[in-house]
Amino acid sequence: MKKKGWIIGIVAAVAVLVLLVSSIVVTQKNEYTLIRQFGKVVRVIDSEGFSLKAPFIQEASTLPKEILLYDLVPSDVITKEKKTMIGDSYVLWRISDPLKFAQSLNSSMSNAENRINTAVYNATKNTIGSLTQDEVISGREGKLAEAVMTSIGNNLAQYGIELLMFDMKQLDLPDDNKASVYERMISERNNIAATYTAEGNSEAKVIRNTTDKEVAIQISDAERQAEILVAEGEAEYMRILADAYSDEDKTDFYSYVRSLDALKASMTGSDKTIVLPADSPIAQAFAGE
Repeated sequence: MKKKGWIIGIVAAVAVLVLLVSSIVVTQKNEYTLIRQFGKVVRVIDSEGFSLKAPFIQEASTLPKEILLYDLVPSDVITKEKKTMIGDSYVLWRISDPLKFAQSLNSSMSNAENRINTAVYNATKNTIGSLTQDEVISGREGKLAEAVMTSIGNNLAQYGIELLMFDMKQLDLPDDNKASVYERMISERNNIAATYTAEGNSEAKVIRNTTDKEVAIQISDAERQAEILVAEGEAEYMRILADAYSDEDKTDFYSYVRSLDALKASMTGSDKTIVLPADSPIAQAFAGE
């Protein structure tokens, strides 16, 4: 009898332990815990630690709480002028509302990625479809990703999904038209360079012409100033001569000096003898007449 009671006690203890274990729910820091009752989510636990649920009636499942990466399959997109490009992109996302996520997507990560793939592909297609190929290439650093994010908007919020970032790993041209596009881009860059060169040469010519004009004006001013100084010097010279001739004594002396200069100039060669007629101005100057 005692043995039977001891067995019953052990069974009861095991049953209590099983009930206790099946009632405890452990939630990690990087996950949500969903408590379901008859398949319906009745409670969401979003903080780490231990909690309880009704044993056998309720069951627990988890969803990731951290930021997730989804890598889209490379796909073709068409530009505004109907040119094909190949886009390879990825997104960072997280579950923002675990209850909506469970109700709309049945807590399926695969279903979530399908929704993300559709939304991102459509937004990328619409964005690139509104741009030319040159605009797509020039805007691939930041602007294109921003435009795609704006196009997606809050379309995924209804599934409890928040899209944190979109970016293009690669946006390339099909192999059959890479060469022609690159050649056209090189030609356009060469045209731009030629335009800049022509503008630079034109500006340099204007500067040279302006400088030459300023130099010519300065030279002209200097020559005019020199002529004024020469004229002033000649005027001063003439004034001095006039003063000399205004006095009779000075006039005679000046005539005498000039006669000596003339006589000296006429003495050439080794023969220094000069014969002058009496009525010669030089002879008269020496004679004091």
